[in-house]
Formats: sequence, structure tokens, C-alpha cells
Amino acid sequence: MESNYAPRRLMRLVGRFAVCAWLACAVSAFADTLDERNELIHHFVTDYNANPLVADCAAHGNFIASTSAAFDHVDFPPSSFDPSHSTIEPWNDSFDEKKQRIKVDNVVTVEGQGMSKSGENDSTPLKFRCGYVGSQMLAFGWNDPVPPLRPRTEAPAARSTARGGKHGATAKHGAKSKPAASAGKAKTTSKASTKSTKASGSTKKASKKH
Repeated sequence: MESNYAPRRLMRLVGRFAVCAWLACAVSAFADTLDERNELIHHFVTDYNANPLVADCAAHGNFIASTSAAFDHVDFPPSSFDPSHSTIEPWNDSFDEKKQRIKVDNVVTVEGQGMSKSGENDSTPLKFRCGYVGSQMLAFGWNDPVPPLRPRTEAPAARSTARGGKHGATAKHGAKSKPAASAGKAKTTSKASTKSTKASGSTKKASKKH
């Protein structure tokens, strides 16, 4: 019993150490990302005189774009923070009419240039939109040029029409076949009645002769 218990305890300890190491890496990565974002916000506010909300939206947009398959990072020149390329609009309504229907007080927009991961010099104009309540961002959106792929499905109307067409053809065929069968039965019945009439007539003639 003791010989079996020792390896199990060792495996548990190894597992705990692995989980702790993973958590430490995750916390460290999150801290590094948070530090980079704070440094970027400080850079925008201090060097470009950006509004803190606009700077925060730009820093968050840079982080989101860097997770895309298309971009390495986003360049925000000083012109990104002038009134023609960034706005703070009082909103007091839902952020959008899709999944982010949360009510926000202000909507911030800021423009930047997405730099490709392929190393090409061509940049892509990007526009980021952030929803805030006070200084807290509660919603985010951007003109992602690489939206997630959605599986194509056949339209229900097309499928119902196709099925209805097949059933309709079958019904028409059945409708045609039924009158033919009833017509055959009518002919058979009329022949039988004619024969019976003739037979009754011959019987009457025979009785009269006797």
C-alpha cells in the first residue's frame, strides 16, 4: 500500500507544480500586456495630448488588432488624435443593435493604420469604436477586414420549396391516376348492367313462349 501511495502523491505534486507554473505564466503575460497598454496610453496622452478616453480606446484597439491574423500592430500618428480622426460622442443608449446592446454614456472613435504581419509596407485604415460608462470601457468594435468565417447553410425556404415541389408532383400524379381507375370501374359496372338487362329480357321472352 505504501509503495503505491508514494508515486500517486508524487504525481499530484508534479501536477500542482505544473498548474502553478501555468498560472504564473498567464499572470505574467497579463501583467506585461497591461503594462504595455498603460505605457501606450501614457505615450498618447503625454506626447500627443490625446484625451484619456481616446488614448485608452486606441491602446485597446492596438491590442485587439495585434491578435488578428492580419496585423502585427497599429500605428497611431499624432493626427489620429485630432478632432477629424477621433471623437467623443455623448450616447446614453445601447452601444449597438447586435450583441453589444449594453447602455453606455459615451462612444469614442479613433482611427489608425494597421501594419501587416507579412512585413509589407502597405497599411490598412482601421477605425475603432469604444463604449464607456465613466472611465470604464464596456463595449468595443472595429472594422476588422478579416471577420470570422461562418458555415454556409441551405436556406430553409429553398429546402421547403424543393420538398413541396416533390410532394406536389406526387399529388398531381395521384390525382390523375384516380380518375382513370374510377373510369375503369364505371365502364365495368355499365357492362355488367347491360348484360343483366339482356339476360332478364331473354328470360321474359322464354316465359311468354311457354
